[in-house]
Amino acid sequence: MDFQSLWAATAPAAPELPQLTESLRTDVLVIGGGFQGLSTALHLAEAGTQVVLLEAEMPGAGASGRNGGQVIPGLKDDPDGLDRLWGPQATEFAGATADTLFAVVDRLGIDCDAVRGGWIQAGNKAVHLSGLRSRMAQWQARGAPVEWLDAAAMEKATGSRAFHGGWIDRRAGKIHPLKLAQGLAKAAETIGVKVYARSPVTGLARNGSGWRAQLAGGVQVDAARVVLASNVYTPPRLDRKLARATVPANSFQIATAPLTPEQLARILPNGVVASEVRRVGTYFRIGPENRLMIGGRGSFSDPRRAADFSRIETELTRLFGAGFRIERRWFGRVGMTPDHRIRLCEPAPGLLAATGFNGRGVALSVALGKAIADYLARGTPLPIPTVASIPALPFHGLHPIYGSLGIHYFRLRDFLDR
Repeated sequence: MDFQSLWAATAPAAPELPQLTESLRTDVLVIGGGFQGLSTALHLAEAGTQVVLLEAEMPGAGASGRNGGQVIPGLKDDPDGLDRLWGPQATEFAGATADTLFAVVDRLGIDCDAVRGGWIQAGNKAVHLSGLRSRMAQWQARGAPVEWLDAAAMEKATGSRAFHGGWIDRRAGKIHPLKLAQGLAKAAETIGVKVYARSPVTGLARNGSGWRAQLAGGVQVDAARVVLASNVYTPPRLDRKLARATVPANSFQIATAPLTPEQLARILPNGVVASEVRRVGTYFRIGPENRLMIGGRGSFSDPRRAADFSRIETELTRLFGAGFRIERRWFGRVGMTPDHRIRLCEPAPGLLAATGFNGRGVALSVALGKAIADYLARGTPLPIPTVASIPALPFHGLHPIYGSLGIHYFRLRDFLDR
């Protein structure tokens, strides 16, 4: 079955990008053409650094072009917890990630259907509300434009009666992720980044005081520094520990036929995006062509047929009722870590990598790319501390088994919450 995403169906044709066929030397090599890699390369070039970016397929081919397009600030830790964990500078950075993304889009004039309509985090049960109120209050104390929504306000804002309450963060919004990836690639090329597609790196090793990336056919790229921005798509041949540091969880998404004017007036009428606070919840928004989109955790094996999306379709009915025709189904990988925290590491001099965005990758990866560029080009301290090594998850090859067991366990806990 062809699981073409709604994004691929509504984006312009992929830009014409060359394949690297001859060896090069550069100041910084960026491996990976998702949001993180493109943002890093773009901001490095703006700082006057010579940059080469290598993408194994096309920009946005991975998670960056397949996600829900929700621009959500913050990390999974609440602000007070982030202050204790990594310091106030990390909390300030996390709270501004959506600001950073929308500023880049506005400054460069990227056409990616950007709408800053806010994000709602929804509580399905009364037991969820105290935690949501606390999270909202912590951001409110830091000046964020947030507001509490009771059950009636939630129904009005979402069009669903499934929620007891929640909060809205007006820093947030939505974009067309594949258009954003294409726009970042075009902007990077325009200011001098050498962007190559269909150019997978087959090996990476020290070369004197710098690094050498190997490609097919004996092609090499020598660089003083390397940013490994391939996240959960990192092949073991490039960094075995990094490749085994996250669980590649599938996120399944569906999109309905275009909604009627009556449905649009009821469901998410103000352009907000939303997600549930449940451990295994859903996220939803209105997407291109006025289609209702909903996504959530799928199986750890790739889907083969439409029936494999039945759980997400059941969630759609639970939230908004029956009668929607599903016209698009697709999936992509999300890099998850056991503590739901990003990993930023410098495993060797001149090599920097980040992985495990845990469902916050849209805003976070663009903002982190800028921070990495500032660090490499200007020596600006990184907002999140780095580690020298990331321990590989034990029995990583068995992640489809223990990941599936974990999802069943968390679904049971969601069910038992009172």
